[in-house]
Order: sequence, then structure tokens, then C-alpha cells
Amino acid sequence: MKLLGLWEKGESFLGSGDSLAAAAVVLLGAPMDYTVSFRSGARSAPAAIRRLSLVLEEYSVAAGRDLTEISFFDAGDMVLPYGNVEKSLKSIKEAVFTIAAAGKIPFLLGGDHLVSFPAVQALYRLYPDLTVLHFDAHADLRPHYQGEKLSHASVVYRLLEDVGIKEVYQFGIRSATREEMLFADARTNLFLNEVIAPLKEVVSDLKECPLYITVDIDVLDPAFAPGTGTPEPGGISAEGFLRIPEVLADNRVVGLDLVEVSPPYDQVETTALLAAKFIREALLFLT
Repeated sequence: MKLLGLWEKGESFLGSGDSLAAAAVVLLGAPMDYTVSFRSGARSAPAAIRRLSLVLEEYSVAAGRDLTEISFFDAGDMVLPYGNVEKSLKSIKEAVFTIAAAGKIPFLLGGDHLVSFPAVQALYRLYPDLTVLHFDAHADLRPHYQGEKLSHASVVYRLLEDVGIKEVYQFGIRSATREEMLFADARTNLFLNEVIAPLKEVVSDLKECPLYITVDIDVLDPAFAPGTGTPEPGGISAEGFLRIPEVLADNRVVGLDLVEVSPPYDQVETTALLAAKFIREALLFLT
């Protein structure tokens, strides 16, 4: 298996193996933040998440497992053409498809939320019954934002309208336009404000479905995760956030991303640390 395009291999995520061929899960960074609508900086998130992962233990008390018990590989960051949205999305789609077609699970470190669009496009080719679980403060259901169809504010709309995803479940949403709410009523399964309780309600119905999990760090209250581009007051706690992988442990997850961490807006780096712990828990509970 060979990943396409150019890659930067710096510091690896805690516990990463050294064999791409042997890995069940492949981490890859997508350092793109060209469509952020408020404050940029998410392009530096993958490197920050990797660096902060080294603060953690390889053993998870919650999972009762150690990263040495699983096989995953950190492929590093893609070298994306700065400012060129379409070429960047194409590169991400090709990389995710290559990983998934080899029977591995891609874990994508964003980057702004638009990186989910090509990742889901790639997985939809392999799993036409793919279901998306979306954790976010924002509905992301705008057909366009400031005249742009390719925006982090329109990513879930693109998944439904352009990719063809039939089932989307949205959790933690607390910000939307009136038009987005009307669209959600017709097209998605939307749960306002809460995450764990509604997730527990639906998880058993999704046992047979291939799942793609997309997590925007701003689903958290900014008191727990200030380092994000579009903070929204309210939201879940760090404790609730870290329980998401545990609730989904018995489901069939075929892809995951974590997006919108913006290190420049968190001088004490708690947001990147929380993101790193989420990825550790996801590796241990979902593989």
C-alpha cells in the first residue's frame, strides 16, 4: 500500500506503530483551514494534537486497554496546496480512499470542517449505505456561506446533497439559521444541545450500519475547549465528550475525523490535549 501525494512526517501520535501495512487504523493530518469563517489557525492542529498526545498515558483507564495492544500508524500530514480548496479536497479524497480500500480505518485530523466532505466522498464509494454521525455546535446545513458552496459552514449540506448520504444524525447542535432548522427537520436526525443521552437512544439501531464519525471540537463548551475557530457558548463538558467513543464501542465505525481545533487561541493548549485524549479513546474503543 502506498499513499499518494506529498507527506510531511514529523512527530507521531503517542503509541503509533512503524508499519503502514500492518496497521488497522491510519491517522492522517489534513492541515487545511481555508474556509474558516471567523478565525483561522486549524491548519496547525494536527501537529499540536500529536505533540500534546505525548502528555498522555498509552493506557486508558476507561477502556481498560493500552495502545500497545492495537495496531495503528500515524502517516503524518498531507502537503496541501495552500489556498487551493478544490485541489486540497481532491488530495484528501484520494488519500482516504487509498486507506479505506486497503481495509484500514482512516482517522483524519483537521483542519477545518470541510475536510470531512472529501473523506465521506471517498468512503461512500466503498460503503453506499454509509451513515454519518455529526457532533458539533453548528448545524453546518447552509447551501452556501458568503457565496461559497465549499465552506465549513455547509459541509453537512454537501454530504446530503452532493455525496448522497441518506442518514445523518446530528448531536449537540445549538446554533443554526431558521432555514437550517427547517432543512434539518426534513433531512436529518437532529438533537439539540445534548450528546450522550440521544446517542445512547439511537446507537442500537445503528449496529449494522457502517458509520462515519465527524467531530467538531466546538461541540464542547468553550470553557473546556477555547482553542477553536467559531466558539459557541453552551455545549457539553469534557467528560461527556470523552464518552462518545465508549458509547459507540460496539458499532461498525469505518472512518472518523476530529476538526476545528485552533491552537493559536488556546495558550495553555488544553484544547489540543483534549483532542488528543479523544483520539486515544477512539483508537482503543473503536478498533
